Amino acid sequence: MARANASWSEENFSCSICLDVFNSPVSTPCGHNFCRTCITKFWDEQVKFKCPVCNKLYDTRPDLQVNTLFSEMVDRFGTSVRVKEQPSVEPAEVPCDVCTGTQLKAVKSCLVCLISYCQTHLEPHQRVAGLKKHRLVEPMDRLEDRMCKVHTRLLELFCQTEQVCVCQFCTETDHKSHPVVPQKEEYEVKMAQLGKIEIEVPQMIQERKFKIKEIKDTLEINKKDADREIADGGKVLTGLICCVEKCHDDFNQTVKEKLKSAEKQAEDLIKELEQEIEDLTNRSSEVKQLSHTEDHLHFLQAFRSLKDPPPTRDWTTVEVRPPSYVGTLRRSLDQLEETLNMEMKKLRDAELKWVQQYEVDVTLDPDTAYPSLVLSEDGKQVHHGGVAKELPDNPKRFTLHVSVFTRQSFSSGRFYLEVQVKGKTGWYVGVARESINGKGQIILTPENGLWTLYYNKDGMVFRDNPDVRLPLRADLQKVGVFVDYYEGLVSFYDVEARVHIYSATGCSFTELLYPFLGPGKYNYEGINSAPLIISPVNQTE
Repeated sequence: MARANASWSEENFSCSICLDVFNSPVSTPCGHNFCRTCITKFWDEQVKFKCPVCNKLYDTRPDLQVNTLFSEMVDRFGTSVRVKEQPSVEPAEVPCDVCTGTQLKAVKSCLVCLISYCQTHLEPHQRVAGLKKHRLVEPMDRLEDRMCKVHTRLLELFCQTEQVCVCQFCTETDHKSHPVVPQKEEYEVKMAQLGKIEIEVPQMIQERKFKIKEIKDTLEINKKDADREIADGGKVLTGLICCVEKCHDDFNQTVKEKLKSAEKQAEDLIKELEQEIEDLTNRSSEVKQLSHTEDHLHFLQAFRSLKDPPPTRDWTTVEVRPPSYVGTLRRSLDQLEETLNMEMKKLRDAELKWVQQYEVDVTLDPDTAYPSLVLSEDGKQVHHGGVAKELPDNPKRFTLHVSVFTRQSFSSGRFYLEVQVKGKTGWYVGVARESINGKGQIILTPENGLWTLYYNKDGMVFRDNPDVRLPLRADLQKVGVFVDYYEGLVSFYDVEARVHIYSATGCSFTELLYPFLGPGKYNYEGINSAPLIISPVNQTE
């Protein structure tokens, strides 16, 4: 059986009236095919009924017949043509949910079916009466996500209160009292915000790149500082090791020389004793030989010639003097201590110079001062005035402690200041957390957020639990206060003597730190009336 011609062109399946592929084709009695709609409309407009192709005339309107085989061929051809004409879906376009194999571009989405259709698969919605009632919209991707899960309606609105997309029915229920706007309006607002973000984000990226460079530069500087510190420290420690080794060698040499002197004395005495023993042995032999002589004449003549006894020492008081090592090690250590003290002085000078580079310019805050304190106009000096003043009740004002904060606070890095304490018999200086309550009784300890060096007639202490008693420094005139926020370090220095007084380590800093001063209680004899003075740093070479 011959195979159907698979190479027919579009002309073989085109209506001669509309010149398009047949739509519901029907046949006339003369055997020609037309779209049902086209031939019906054509005859409605004619007085006589004739075939548009062969012009055959009919007395009455002919009955139109459906050629089933031809209709199936037209459907297949039409589907093939429409598929070829319709473009395949691009990555950014909405695909047809019905297509199998190659997906075509959707031309409409149905909000009832929740399916997107290409032109071919949309055809039932344009022909079937029930489907024509469905709401068709422009193609939408992920259509099920665009529908309200409660009301099965398109999410067309935006609730500004809850910042969610809602449908029309939602505005009449859960979101009834909320401000709601069309999605497009909110979209434009959000797009404006996005535009701002698009500008801000590159700036933020640039700032962070700059910060990375800054951190890397800091790391490089830190590495160079560490290398320099290792080199400088290595020189000092190598020098000290050499000093210790020299001290050790000198000590050994001194002890050995003392031992050698004692050994020489002992050797000389032994030689002298051996000589006396030899002389006495010879005399003993002569005496023994003469004692066996019986010839009287010979005996007497020989006895006369017997040598006089050799001179000998009284050895009862003779002894070897043991060497004395008393003070030998001490003298060596004294020499080493002198060298170490010279190196320590150099190190103290270097340490103080290093912390002084972090000097900050701070002034005292009158809004925090205890009511009896008097501050200078420049905010650099404070003393007890003896009389409490009526002052505004500032939240940070000290009411029980004779103290005052600085205006400036610190939450990172390092800072250093110097306070003159010359002429005072009582005072305290330090740093405190911002959150301390100046209205109540405060125990000036790190546990309560205060790191304090305290001085009075009983001595100097670092306030802690228990207090750390420190050597009383004569002629202490100026105190240096250094804080390393990240290292958790608070150190105090005797500036004039260039000596480290005390360091609190392992401190936990999590909030603002304020330097604070306490000039001590008022003294009616004027003994403690001198002010505490925040002094500029004077680095000496």
